[in-house]
Amino acid sequence: MSWMKYAVVAILIAGGLMIFARPFQHMGNPSHSPSRTVDVIVPELSPIATKGQELFNDNCAACHGDNGHGTDMGPPLIHSIYKASHHADMSFTLAVANGVRQHHWPYGNMPAQPHISQSDLKKIISFVREVQQANGIVN
Repeated sequence: MSWMKYAVVAILIAGGLMIFARPFQHMGNPSHSPSRTVDVIVPELSPIATKGQELFNDNCAACHGDNGHGTDMGPPLIHSIYKASHHADMSFTLAVANGVRQHHWPYGNMPAQPHISQSDLKKIISFVREVQQANGIVN
């Protein structure tokens, strides 16, 4: 093999290592990792959002924390990443229906939640959006 072939192989290997390592670049360095939990102010909620809070606590809080503040198992939903202009309500609907591949946070994939009805999901989304707004997360 000529030196040119070795150089091409070395570049391909280095490129592959860089692509593979990118998803893990923040995992060992908490100063560069997104915060796993946030402080959340819960406002006086509308009747729909109040029901959504109950449903959220029953179905979502185990991973996403009370009032969506996050845990070591799931990200905070009261975060600018989840504002409606970046993750529209349909994103939540699709996440519940299909699950979500890890893409913003180092928690792994979220499984589908087929036991949550569309009616209940609308209430949960209302709760999340009202709490986001109370915490300065607006479109």
